[in-house]
Amino acid sequence: MEDKLKLYQAFITFVKALGERSHLKKHELQKMLGRTFHHHTDEEALLPIIKDISINDENPDFLFDECIRICDELGPSREYFTFIHLFEDITVEFSKRGTPELVELVNGYLENFKKEIAIINQKIPHPPLFNMLLESRSLVEWTSIYAIYPFIPKRIKGEGRPVLLIPPYLGDDYSTSFVRRYLSSLGFETYKWEQGFNLVKSHYIPRLEEKLDDIYRIHGQKVSLVGWSGGGIFAKIMANRHPKQVEQIITIGSPVWGVMDMKTPVSGILEFFRGKSLKERNKRFIEELEPIPNVPITCIYTKTDGLLPWKHCMEAESYRDDIKNIEVYGSHSGLGANVSVLLITANALSANINGKTLRDTTTYIERILYPFYWNKKKRSLFFLN
Repeated sequence: MEDKLKLYQAFITFVKALGERSHLKKHELQKMLGRTFHHHTDEEALLPIIKDISINDENPDFLFDECIRICDELGPSREYFTFIHLFEDITVEFSKRGTPELVELVNGYLENFKKEIAIINQKIPHPPLFNMLLESRSLVEWTSIYAIYPFIPKRIKGEGRPVLLIPPYLGDDYSTSFVRRYLSSLGFETYKWEQGFNLVKSHYIPRLEEKLDDIYRIHGQKVSLVGWSGGGIFAKIMANRHPKQVEQIITIGSPVWGVMDMKTPVSGILEFFRGKSLKERNKRFIEELEPIPNVPITCIYTKTDGLLPWKHCMEAESYRDDIKNIEVYGSHSGLGANVSVLLITANALSANINGKTLRDTTTYIERILYPFYWNKKKRSLFFLN
C-alpha cells in the first residue's frame, strides 16, 4: 500500500494543479476529490492526502510525467484499471465546471495516460523456466489428492445453490471432477460444462448461455460460475453479458485481463491446435474480458504458475470491495486437485452468497495453507529481516 500511496499522492497533486487552472478554490477541490474517491477501497488512507492539499502554482505536465514515472517503477499491474476509472471520473468533474480548453486538456491527459499504461502492462514476462519445470508437480498433486480428499474439512453449507464449473484449456469435465465432487458434498448443486474439450473458442458461448439460462430457470436464482484457466475466461464473459443471472464468478489460474498481449510458453501449442493465434481468431471475444463485471469476483492464482503469467490472473482488487485475489501454493496444471483451491472455492461461494467476508468463512487453521499467512508471519516465525 505504501507504494500505491505515492502514486495516488502524485495523482491528487496533479488534479490539484488542473483545479488551479480552472480557478477552483481549496474546499472545492477537496469536495471534488472526496466524491471521486468515495467508493475507493483505500478511501480512509487517501482522505488525509486530500485534506492536506494546498494551492500552489505547479506545472501539470511535470506532475503528469511524475505519475507515469511512478507507474513505470511499480511495473505492470491490473490495479491501473481502478486508476483509469478515477481519472475518467475526474474528467467528468472538470467537464462540469471547466472551460472547453481545460476539458480538452484533461481529456488529452486521460488518453495519454491510457496509452502509457497499456505500454507498461505489455511488459509482463512469460513464466520463468524454473516455474515451467515445476509444473511436473502436478503429477504428485493429482495422485495425492485421492489420499488427502477424505480429510478435507466439510464445514460450508451449500444449501442447493447452483454452481456451473467450466474446465481449463484442453480439459473436459473430468478436469473439474474434484472441485465438483467437493462442492456437491457440501450441498451445492453442481453442473458440468458438457461441451467436450475446452479449446477456448467463441463458438462455445451460445451453448454456454443456453445452459446458464436453463440452470437459472430451474433454480429460480442466480448461478455461481467457477472457471479454471481458460474456463475462467468464459466465466468472466458470461458475467459481463448476463449479470442478472450470475451470482458471482470464481476464477482459478485464469487470465482475466490483458490476454491480447499475454506471453505464455505454450503459445506455440495453442496456435498449433487453433491453426491461428488467439489474437487473430477471437479478438472481439477476448476484448470482452477487459471490463469488470458487476458481480462478486474471486481470483485464485499461484505465483509459481509455469504456464500463465500470474499477474494476468489477478483482478483490480482496489476497484470494489467484492473483488478478491487469493494466492495459493501449487502448479497451474495441478490447481484442479489443490486442497487450497477446493477450500477457498467453497469459502468464497458461501461468503459471497451470504454477504460475508472470506475471513468470516475461513478458519485460522485453513489460513496456514495460503502464502498471505506466511508472508505476514515470516518475521516472527523465521526471524527474517
